[in-house]
Amino acid sequence: MDSVAGDQNPGSGVAGRYARALFELAESAQASEATLGELEIFARALHESSDLQRLVTSPLFSSEAQLAALQALLPKFGIGALAGNFLKLLARNRRLFIVESAIASFRALLAQKRGTTVADVVLAEPLNDARASALKVAISQALGKDVTLNTRIDPSLIGGLTVKVGSRMIDTSLKTKLSQLKIALKEVR
Repeated sequence: MDSVAGDQNPGSGVAGRYARALFELAESAQASEATLGELEIFARALHESSDLQRLVTSPLFSSEAQLAALQALLPKFGIGALAGNFLKLLARNRRLFIVESAIASFRALLAQKRGTTVADVVLAEPLNDARASALKVAISQALGKDVTLNTRIDPSLIGGLTVKVGSRMIDTSLKTKLSQLKIALKEVR
Protein backbone atom coordinates (compact mmCIF):
# COMPACT_ATOMS: atom_id res chain seq x y z
CA MET A 1 0.00 0.00 0.00
CA ASP A 2 1.39 3.39 -0.92
CA SER A 3 0.18 5.38 2.05
CA VAL A 4 -2.26 4.77 4.83
CA ALA A 5 -4.05 7.01 7.25
CA GLY A 6 -1.96 7.75 10.27
CA ASP A 7 1.43 7.34 8.61
CA GLN A 8 4.14 9.80 9.63
CA ASN A 9 3.85 11.44 6.21
CA PRO A 10 0.39 10.94 4.68
CA GLY A 11 1.55 12.68 1.50
CA SER A 12 4.18 10.07 0.63
CA GLY A 13 3.94 7.44 -2.09
CA VAL A 14 1.95 7.71 -5.30
CA ALA A 15 -1.44 7.80 -3.57
CA GLY A 16 -0.12 10.34 -1.10
CA ARG A 17 1.12 12.64 -3.85
CA TYR A 18 -2.27 12.56 -5.57
CA ALA A 19 -4.00 13.13 -2.21
CA ARG A 20 -1.71 16.04 -1.35
CA ALA A 21 -2.40 17.72 -4.70
CA LEU A 22 -6.15 17.33 -4.17
CA PHE A 23 -5.83 18.52 -0.58
CA GLU A 24 -4.01 21.68 -1.66
CA LEU A 25 -6.67 22.39 -4.30
CA ALA A 26 -9.45 21.74 -1.79
CA GLU A 27 -7.79 24.00 0.78
CA SER A 28 -7.41 26.83 -1.72
CA ALA A 29 -11.11 26.48 -2.59
CA GLN A 30 -11.99 26.17 1.12
CA ALA A 31 -13.70 22.88 0.30
CA SER A 32 -11.63 20.29 2.21
CA GLU A 33 -14.50 19.04 4.38
CA ALA A 34 -16.92 18.84 1.44
CA THR A 35 -14.33 17.07 -0.70
CA LEU A 36 -13.67 14.52 2.03
CA GLY A 37 -17.42 13.95 2.36
CA GLU A 38 -17.70 13.27 -1.37
CA LEU A 39 -14.68 10.96 -1.34
CA GLU A 40 -16.25 9.09 1.60
CA ILE A 41 -19.43 8.61 -0.46
CA PHE A 42 -17.34 7.08 -3.24
CA ALA A 43 -15.44 4.89 -0.75
CA ARG A 44 -18.73 3.60 0.73
CA ALA A 45 -20.08 2.85 -2.74
CA LEU A 46 -16.83 1.04 -3.52
CA HIS A 47 -17.21 -1.18 -0.46
CA GLU A 48 -20.87 -1.89 -1.19
CA SER A 49 -20.60 -2.69 -4.91
CA SER A 50 -18.58 -5.59 -6.25
CA ASP A 51 -19.07 -4.20 -9.77
CA LEU A 52 -17.53 -0.88 -8.79
CA GLN A 53 -14.67 -2.71 -7.03
CA ARG A 54 -14.04 -4.68 -10.21
CA LEU A 55 -14.08 -1.48 -12.30
CA VAL A 56 -11.56 0.17 -9.98
CA THR A 57 -9.17 -2.75 -9.47
CA SER A 58 -9.29 -4.79 -12.66
CA PRO A 59 -6.59 -4.06 -15.24
CA LEU A 60 -8.97 -5.41 -17.90
CA PHE A 61 -10.92 -2.13 -17.97
CA SER A 62 -9.38 0.58 -20.13
CA SER A 63 -9.05 4.10 -18.81
CA GLU A 64 -11.76 5.10 -21.32
CA ALA A 65 -14.16 2.50 -19.87
CA GLN A 66 -13.37 3.64 -16.32
CA LEU A 67 -13.91 7.28 -17.31
CA ALA A 68 -17.23 6.50 -19.00
CA ALA A 69 -18.43 4.63 -15.92
CA LEU A 70 -17.35 7.45 -13.62
CA GLN A 71 -19.08 10.03 -15.85
CA ALA A 72 -22.32 8.11 -15.37
CA LEU A 73 -21.90 7.30 -11.65
CA LEU A 74 -20.51 10.46 -10.08
CA PRO A 75 -23.63 12.62 -10.58
CA LYS A 76 -25.76 9.82 -9.13
CA PHE A 77 -23.54 9.76 -6.03
CA GLY A 78 -23.75 13.55 -5.72
CA ILE A 79 -20.01 13.96 -6.16
CA GLY A 80 -19.02 17.49 -7.15
CA ALA A 81 -16.45 18.85 -9.56
CA LEU A 82 -13.33 18.77 -7.39
CA ALA A 83 -13.66 15.20 -6.10
CA GLY A 84 -15.12 14.07 -9.43
CA ASN A 85 -12.23 15.52 -11.44
CA PHE A 86 -9.80 13.88 -9.02
CA LEU A 87 -11.40 10.46 -9.56
CA LYS A 88 -11.44 11.00 -13.33
CA LEU A 89 -7.76 12.03 -13.24
CA LEU A 90 -6.92 8.78 -11.46
CA ALA A 91 -8.82 6.87 -14.16
CA ARG A 92 -7.16 8.80 -17.01
CA ASN A 93 -3.72 8.11 -15.53
CA ARG A 94 -4.51 4.40 -14.98
CA ARG A 95 -4.25 4.89 -11.20
CA LEU A 96 -7.85 4.35 -10.14
CA PHE A 97 -6.73 1.23 -8.24
CA ILE A 98 -5.01 3.50 -5.65
CA VAL A 99 -8.21 5.41 -4.85
CA GLU A 100 -8.68 3.87 -1.39
CA SER A 101 -5.09 4.72 -0.39
CA ALA A 102 -5.50 8.22 -1.82
CA ILE A 103 -8.71 8.75 0.17
CA ALA A 104 -6.99 7.49 3.33
CA SER A 105 -4.10 9.89 2.69
CA PHE A 106 -6.50 12.80 2.08
CA ARG A 107 -8.31 11.94 5.32
CA ALA A 108 -4.98 11.86 7.18
CA LEU A 109 -3.90 15.20 5.70
CA LEU A 110 -7.16 16.80 6.80
CA ALA A 111 -6.83 15.23 10.27
CA GLN A 112 -3.26 16.53 10.48
CA LYS A 113 -4.50 20.03 9.61
CA ARG A 114 -7.16 19.76 12.33
CA GLY A 115 -4.57 18.48 14.82
CA THR A 116 -6.29 15.12 15.17
CA THR A 117 -5.35 11.51 14.46
CA VAL A 118 -7.32 9.11 12.26
CA ALA A 119 -8.34 5.77 13.74
CA ASP A 120 -9.50 3.20 11.19
CA VAL A 121 -12.14 1.07 12.90
CA VAL A 122 -13.56 -2.05 11.26
CA LEU A 123 -16.68 -3.47 12.90
CA ALA A 124 -18.83 -6.53 12.38
CA GLU A 125 -21.96 -4.38 12.62
CA PRO A 126 -22.68 -0.65 12.87
CA LEU A 127 -22.31 1.17 16.19
CA ASN A 128 -25.05 3.38 17.54
CA ASP A 129 -24.13 7.00 18.27
CA ALA A 130 -23.58 6.43 22.00
CA ARG A 131 -21.16 3.54 21.44
CA ALA A 132 -19.34 5.37 18.64
CA SER A 133 -18.87 8.35 20.95
CA ALA A 134 -17.64 6.11 23.79
CA LEU A 135 -15.19 4.38 21.44
CA LYS A 136 -13.91 7.75 20.20
CA VAL A 137 -13.39 8.95 23.79
CA ALA A 138 -11.60 5.72 24.78
CA ILE A 139 -9.22 5.88 21.80
CA SER A 140 -8.62 9.61 22.36
CA GLN A 141 -7.75 8.98 26.01
CA ALA A 142 -5.45 6.08 25.14
CA LEU A 143 -3.56 8.19 22.58
CA GLY A 144 -3.75 11.50 24.39
CA LYS A 145 -4.96 13.14 21.17
CA ASP A 146 -8.25 14.05 19.56
CA VAL A 147 -9.30 11.25 17.19
CA THR A 148 -11.37 11.11 14.04
CA LEU A 149 -12.98 7.71 13.53
CA ASN A 150 -13.06 6.19 10.07
CA THR A 151 -15.47 3.28 10.42
CA ARG A 152 -16.13 0.44 8.01
CA ILE A 153 -18.39 -2.58 8.35
CA ASP A 154 -17.02 -6.07 7.66
CA PRO A 155 -19.49 -8.83 8.62
CA SER A 156 -16.72 -11.45 8.24
CA LEU A 157 -15.35 -10.31 11.62
CA ILE A 158 -18.39 -12.05 13.15
CA GLY A 159 -18.15 -9.85 16.26
CA GLY A 160 -15.82 -7.36 17.88
CA LEU A 161 -13.69 -4.84 16.02
CA THR A 162 -10.24 -3.87 14.84
CA VAL A 163 -8.70 -0.46 15.44
CA LYS A 164 -5.71 0.80 13.47
CA VAL A 165 -3.94 4.05 14.25
CA GLY A 166 -0.80 4.55 12.22
CA SER A 167 1.25 1.37 12.46
CA ARG A 168 -0.50 0.18 15.65
CA MET A 169 -3.39 -2.26 15.42
CA ILE A 170 -5.69 -3.79 18.02
CA ASP A 171 -7.75 -6.76 16.86
CA THR A 172 -10.53 -7.90 19.19
CA SER A 173 -12.60 -9.56 16.46
CA LEU A 174 -14.25 -12.90 17.03
CA LYS A 175 -12.83 -14.04 13.69
CA THR A 176 -9.26 -13.59 14.97
CA LYS A 177 -10.02 -15.20 18.32
CA LEU A 178 -11.52 -18.25 16.58
CA SER A 179 -8.50 -18.45 14.30
CA GLN A 180 -6.15 -18.34 17.31
CA LEU A 181 -8.21 -21.02 19.07
CA LYS A 182 -8.04 -23.21 15.95
CA ILE A 183 -4.23 -22.89 15.88
CA ALA A 184 -3.99 -23.65 19.61
CA LEU A 185 -6.16 -26.76 19.19
CA LYS A 186 -3.94 -28.00 16.34
CA GLU A 187 -0.87 -27.64 18.57
CA VAL A 188 -2.50 -29.75 21.32
CA ARG A 189 -2.94 -32.76 19.04
